[in-house]
Amino acid sequence: MSWERELEELRQRQALAQQMGGEEKVARQRAAGRLTVRERIQALLDAGTFQELGSITGVATHDESGAIAGLMPTNFVFGRGCIESRRVVVAGDDFTVRGGASDASIIEKQVAAEQMANELRMPIVRLIEGSGGGGSVKSLEALGYTYVPYLPGWEHMVRNLATVPVVSLGLGPIAGFGAAKVAQSHYSLLVRGLAQMFVAGPPVVAAVGQKVSKEELGSSRIHAANGAIDDEVASEQEAFERTRRFLSYLPSSVYELPPRGPITDDPARRDEFLLSAVPRDRREVYRMRPILEAVVDAGSFFEIGARHGRSIITGLARLDGWPVAIIASDPFVIGGLWTAASSTKLERFVSFAETFHLPVVHFVDNPGFMIGKQAEQEGTIRAGVRALTAVYQARNPWCTIIIRKVFGVAGAGHQNHTRFHYRYAWPSADWGSLPIEGGIEAAYKAELDAAEDREALLAEIFTRLNQMRSPLRSAERFQIEEIIDPRDTRRLLCEFASIAAPLRTPGPVAFAYRP
Repeated sequence: MSWERELEELRQRQALAQQMGGEEKVARQRAAGRLTVRERIQALLDAGTFQELGSITGVATHDESGAIAGLMPTNFVFGRGCIESRRVVVAGDDFTVRGGASDASIIEKQVAAEQMANELRMPIVRLIEGSGGGGSVKSLEALGYTYVPYLPGWEHMVRNLATVPVVSLGLGPIAGFGAAKVAQSHYSLLVRGLAQMFVAGPPVVAAVGQKVSKEELGSSRIHAANGAIDDEVASEQEAFERTRRFLSYLPSSVYELPPRGPITDDPARRDEFLLSAVPRDRREVYRMRPILEAVVDAGSFFEIGARHGRSIITGLARLDGWPVAIIASDPFVIGGLWTAASSTKLERFVSFAETFHLPVVHFVDNPGFMIGKQAEQEGTIRAGVRALTAVYQARNPWCTIIIRKVFGVAGAGHQNHTRFHYRYAWPSADWGSLPIEGGIEAAYKAELDAAEDREALLAEIFTRLNQMRSPLRSAERFQIEEIIDPRDTRRLLCEFASIAAPLRTPGPVAFAYRP
């Protein structure tokens, strides 16, 4: 009366599925320097926590007696497990089964993975390699007809962007739908040298007259610079480590709040380096990242998108244990000007912070929008206006630290001026509609053209106007709320984080995240 016979067959099928594409294909995967999907899942998750769903899906063969003789599993493995004791959904492509081709997939599993993440409010980590369930002309013979394209599960993926953290790791060659899934994430990366990403791979691209290698077409170097991915890493292990760290700053869903991390640093700590971090010569550049490292909890800064839109720095950090979103100008890159690329990066990051209820700290040294022929050709003003709109739509707590320059329309994007100005300035602050150095020629053109000694008059006007640019004069008129000793920045930011913590409200936000 026992059901042991059926259970034995179940165990047999599971054992066959665990063999993936077979010894030869598994060996080929490892020889290429890549882990198998099951090795990846074990490396990513807390030990012993993976609970697979659809463990025996695939195509079975049977002998003459009807007993199972073999099983080609589907090339997609998913289930739930834990990362740092938090439940997540993990979903991975198995490249050892027909190279991840769509004719070896059961698309319902991919849809179910996204749906599970959304309805059970768990973060989802996608381990992507191959086409990710995308199209293959071979499927035409099996179907006997062509179909109008659609994206299975895309509606759940879109909902997930507004509901749960979505991480996509590119761990091998990726094309088509797989590439779209990488880009459709809150955080994405490629493994340098092992993973490439493209809309269509080299064989298809060759048909339009471009003969290129996978690396030439879609390397991590290319996509980290153009913003299609957020990061490139040196190994799969680094990819898993960065995933764990990224998720540690976030709630499991928008219906929760980002958890406070360990309190390991004195909130009143003062760093003497900050007093001279900004040069007195306004034309001299300086490094922003050491300033960030000096004021956030030690070792907590997690930069995102370092190689894209490089005049703006974005990342996550902690202040007295509280997770915050960090935005900072980088004066070392074109003086911190907003370009089309950096504006796009800023817009996306502000939306991300808003989605997951992260207070924002903005370190500002912004001389304005990039100008010139290339800037106009790139549509800088359109991208910049989208970034400004995101700043003004944000409702999460926001604190601004003005380090040096704030000029023009882009400079006004340091915060929403209609909200309470939780804002501090360093003594090095310098602001206005445009820099004095660049505006004198236009503003005083008639006087300068009529002057007997043009250069002398120019120097006289500059000296006169330069006396007005002290931030202390602005503070007299309450144009800036408070000028602070740079060494007090950490203490004040930790106070901001503690004030902001109870103000955060769980739930969906008004403006859904777009990747």
